[in-house]
Amino acid sequence: MNLLLFIQEGFNEVATTVDLAATQSTEVKMNILDLAIKGGWVMIPIVVLFFIAAGVFIERILVINKAAKEDDTFMDRIKDYIHEGNIPSAEKLCQKTNTPYARMIGKGVQRLGRPMNDILVSIENVGNIEVAKLEKGFPWVATTAAIAPMLGFFGTVTGMVRAFFDMANAGSNVDITLLSSGIYEALVTTVAGLSVGIPALFAYNYLVAKVDGVITKMETGTMDFMDLLNEPAKQ
Repeated sequence: MNLLLFIQEGFNEVATTVDLAATQSTEVKMNILDLAIKGGWVMIPIVVLFFIAAGVFIERILVINKAAKEDDTFMDRIKDYIHEGNIPSAEKLCQKTNTPYARMIGKGVQRLGRPMNDILVSIENVGNIEVAKLEKGFPWVATTAAIAPMLGFFGTVTGMVRAFFDMANAGSNVDITLLSSGIYEALVTTVAGLSVGIPALFAYNYLVAKVDGVITKMETGTMDFMDLLNEPAKQ
């Protein structure tokens, strides 16, 4: 009799183990889309900001890299044209080069014959315009870096409020599944906001650094051009 009970208990343990293994094997893995849906409506502006910032970043990188390209022979050719008095050729070269640096020099060439201060001011005005063009769209990236984490934290607050509201309505019949939706919303939105905001901050600083490099080249070119105009006066 004791042997039969021992065998029966062994079968019960095996059956329990099999049921547990079957339950674990049927667990559903959640993907990114499912997590985004769990985050609620706060995920919508976060995702929109992500795509806007990514689009602006890619487009600005292409524009800035194009503006940063240098032609080592450009200034030498401008110098030769000016020494020869061939101003129209110098203007055509600036128009053909079509970079912020070349447009600044082109404005200076157009102002030749006027006082040096007027030439310098006109070049600086063009430089300010060119820098503003390069920085077009930067506010969107900066806004994403600042607003995305705040939206994530806002989703955290609303999610926790929802979880406590469900808990209060459930009374004594509180179950973890009842609170899961609010907790999901709280945690997922926080992760999403930080995941978008942190890269956006790095992207913004990277773009600013790239533009600063272009500005340095523009300022160096302006100094070279002004030195070139002063050369005849030194002779």
